Amino acid sequence: MKTLLYAILIVGIVPLQSILLPHATVWQVKPDIGLVAVCLVGLLAGELDGILVGLAVGWAMSLFSAGDLATGMVTKGVAGMLAGLAGRQMAQVTPTVLVAGLFTFSCLAGFAMMGSIRMGEDRDLWWALRAVILPQACFDAAVGGLVYWMAWERLDLDRVVRESRA
Repeated sequence: MKTLLYAILIVGIVPLQSILLPHATVWQVKPDIGLVAVCLVGLLAGELDGILVGLAVGWAMSLFSAGDLATGMVTKGVAGMLAGLAGRQMAQVTPTVLVAGLFTFSCLAGFAMMGSIRMGEDRDLWWALRAVILPQACFDAAVGGLVYWMAWERLDLDRVVRESRA
């Protein structure tokens, strides 16, 4: 059942990111739903599921975008693994903790992407930080926090985490 759910997530996230989210931009910035989903999977299911789903989501999203294949796979895989490790070390993950973690992971992924592309002479790292990385990190954190908060209100996430790690 878990494998089917992950397969649906991996296959469904690419059209969601490429077709629907360009219409949900704020100041020309759209959230990285793949990163948010990978962090939630890692947090709820553990680091092994987080890294495997992260590698698969990074691979699928890089195939259908102009991004570098290895950078997308590695950043999402590492984010899933770190979210799983963080979820294992904390007694209870609140939406506030998730928002701070997603903000951090999104900033690190943004720096990795900026390091893999070549920017023009009029744009430097400070421009990328101010115009792209920080707004996207805020948007990713807000979307992930909202999704987690909605799931936290409707589901007993402590029970779900205990069952998935047993």
